[in-house]
Amino acid sequence: MTTNKILVNGLRFWAHHGCMEEEAIVGQEYRVDVALWVNLAPSAATDELSKTVDYEDVYRIVRREMGVRSKLVEQVCQRIVNALRNELPLSESVEVKVTKFQPPINGDCDHIAVVMQG
Repeated sequence: MTTNKILVNGLRFWAHHGCMEEEAIVGQEYRVDVALWVNLAPSAATDELSKTVDYEDVYRIVRREMGVRSKLVEQVCQRIVNALRNELPLSESVEVKVTKFQPPINGDCDHIAVVMQG
């Protein structure tokens, strides 16, 4: 795996994931952080966007997958990992963290997060 890494952090979305029906109706805030391992030598040498991963493509893919309702954050996270790997051929590996704020649990909890790699 390449040691070069691109981080696209703090992508924020209002989404409707969760097992409870109220979550489907009301929705809540999510944050997605993405790490992509990419050989950056070609883009650093040429200054050409076509030789690297475009951050706009990362955002577009994550936004699309966040818009598909799931009960579990785990499924959302895996879909994002799969889509990034399939649609960004220059990425050798990816790591995605999906954070769900104020999950509906019987207690005080700021957020939960799921991290997956692919």
